[in-house]
Amino acid sequence: MKTIDILQKKIDALALWEEEVTLERNHFLKVSGSIDTNLYYVVSGSLRMYTISEYEEHTIRFGYQGSFIAALDSFITLQPSLYYIQALKKSQLKVISKTSFDDFIQHKPEHLQLWNELLGALIVDLLEREQDILISAPLERYKRVLKRSPRLFQEIPHKYIAAYLRMTPETLSRLKKS
Repeated sequence: MKTIDILQKKIDALALWEEEVTLERNHFLKVSGSIDTNLYYVVSGSLRMYTISEYEEHTIRFGYQGSFIAALDSFITLQPSLYYIQALKKSQLKVISKTSFDDFIQHKPEHLQLWNELLGALIVDLLEREQDILISAPLERYKRVLKRSPRLFQEIPHKYIAAYLRMTPETLSRLKKS
């Protein structure tokens, strides 16, 4: 069983989810400048996390069924986030506050170990993402992401995947056909 699934089931078993949130398509879970003191588990739907520089959006991450999402910069530091989190389609999320989650991970060493494993996997993902950005060949970027996250192509609209891969939707379409 994956770390995310184990963590989610333990939080379920202890009934720590504090609320459920439903977001309609294009609605925001978080906006830049806000402080995020919650961790969200995606029950259904899909979301994107992005930032804006000058006049361009930069997609950083995606969340879809069975994943956690949060503006971790803010969740960890309790400072305003640079990121937006937006629903790409109608999404249902379970919510646990930072206070409750911190109590949960401090309660048992195995909970802290699960959180550390999840953060470790996230760091590896971010390093792979950084490597993807450095690769100039669109086909290689596409193949790396497809190998690493095949489900992404089933859950996320292609125009957002193209933005994540730093290419046009037309280029992505051509690559998928070849």
